[in-house]
Amino acid sequence: MKKILFATALIWLGCEKNTVSKSNLASAEKIMGLEFTRSERDSLLDGVNNRISQFEELRSLALPNNVAFPLYYNPLPAGMNPPVGKDKFDFNDTPTERPEIIEACAFMSVPQLAYLIRTKRVTSEELTRMYIDRLKKYGPELECVITITEELAIKQARKADLEIARGKYRGLLHGIPWGAKDLLAVPGYKTTLGAIPFKDQVLDEKATVVEKLEEAGAVLIAKLTLGALAWGDVWFGGKTRNPWNTEQGASGSSAGPGSATAAGLVGFSIGSETWGSIVSPATVNGVTGLRPSFGVVSRAGAMALSWSMDKLGPMTRSVEGAAIIFETIRGTDQKDRTLVDVPFQYPSKKQLKHLRIGYVASAFEDSVASENDKASLKILKSLGLELVPIELPEFPVEALSFILTAEAAAAFDELTRTNKDDEMVRQVKNAWPNVFRDARYIPAVEYINANRARLLLNQKMAKLMETVDVYVIPSFYGDNLLRTNLTGHPCVVVPNGFNEKGTPTSISFIGDLYEDGNVLAVAKAYQEVTDWHKQYPPKFKVNP
Repeated sequence: MKKILFATALIWLGCEKNTVSKSNLASAEKIMGLEFTRSERDSLLDGVNNRISQFEELRSLALPNNVAFPLYYNPLPAGMNPPVGKDKFDFNDTPTERPEIIEACAFMSVPQLAYLIRTKRVTSEELTRMYIDRLKKYGPELECVITITEELAIKQARKADLEIARGKYRGLLHGIPWGAKDLLAVPGYKTTLGAIPFKDQVLDEKATVVEKLEEAGAVLIAKLTLGALAWGDVWFGGKTRNPWNTEQGASGSSAGPGSATAAGLVGFSIGSETWGSIVSPATVNGVTGLRPSFGVVSRAGAMALSWSMDKLGPMTRSVEGAAIIFETIRGTDQKDRTLVDVPFQYPSKKQLKHLRIGYVASAFEDSVASENDKASLKILKSLGLELVPIELPEFPVEALSFILTAEAAAAFDELTRTNKDDEMVRQVKNAWPNVFRDARYIPAVEYINANRARLLLNQKMAKLMETVDVYVIPSFYGDNLLRTNLTGHPCVVVPNGFNEKGTPTSISFIGDLYEDGNVLAVAKAYQEVTDWHKQYPPKFKVNP
């Protein structure tokens, strides 16, 4: 009899293992901020347990990271329409002499390299071999390279030289070597996402950004590091280093693009941002970064972290270079359904005076702003531009941050369920493995309501942008970084000096939705009268 009872108990326990009890419901209510009665819990129990079986059935379906979320985020408030009109992108030559040694080209801007290649003063193959040599020499020290795509690069460079010799010039990026953050798929090469569970992953697809740059004749020379699954600067091979101080990290998650661009290992790079992943490493490494408007550059073939917040953009040595790259990679592709077909209108110097430029007044107060930020504001005022004081509308922005958490956990759901998250290097509380687990406790209702609240934030920001076309703000002031990533507004971040530790600082320019040309033009005007972007890390500088 005891044996029968024991066996029955085991069966009962086994059944209970995957079911929810009334006490479980009572505990879960605390997370929801609700309290149900006993009778309400009685009524709930069967439905909740039923749903568990539905969850289990769904989990039997394969949902790889490249299966997109079918509900698409539109940052435009009701009544607003995307801009229309013709593209307007005028570019002036940047005459540049060939240096005595080819390595002296390492820190040249995209416009300078474009001029040298177009006028046949240098060849693409020369530049490609030079940058590959620097990647091999300095990449291990900076821990910024995952894969050097040497075979592909030489093939692309030779093709570029042959086309240019025959008079077929594809445009300003033709023959220029570049590096990709290793969340962009390239056939025949690993796409590691910086994380051990994916370190041998090879995807049979080509990211749209890679495809567009290839069509423009650019030469892919490396897959660069990112903090594992786009967080920080720690990846499965180490910690990406800051070329200005190799004892420090390069920040993230576009750590490799920031470090490699700053150290002159690539002509330019492509990074990504969900919440600061271009702005932060661009700042720390002293390069220029463009985070485009949401929905202007395709994410097809790129790792998904947050379907409603991810953006891809260039990291360069000048604003003009970022504008050239943006002009190439923007546009629809029939793959990323969030894309909006809008013109790229890049104002001339004369047209800048017609733009309304704001500055967040409280961010530049003596007690808040750094000396570099105050100096940046003075420089802008000296350009004869009218600057209008503004303040960001009040809103509980931080309370919306779990939108990213929920989407990221869904994007890497299988990693959590299979316990492969244990393989990741960072295992602290504030790292993806724990954050993905934490996201399981976000109620679906709260996620939906957070996105409804997000619409209210968009409306408030739209009202603000009725008063200005661009505003300037210290790069990490208040909630602006999260705020504008949630709303999808474009940002250009440029170097504006150094801190007491000798590493770079930056200032940020924010533009209205889909008006990336305006924010690029204002940032360019600032950069033209400063030389912070022309400063290079001494250890990696080329001495002819």
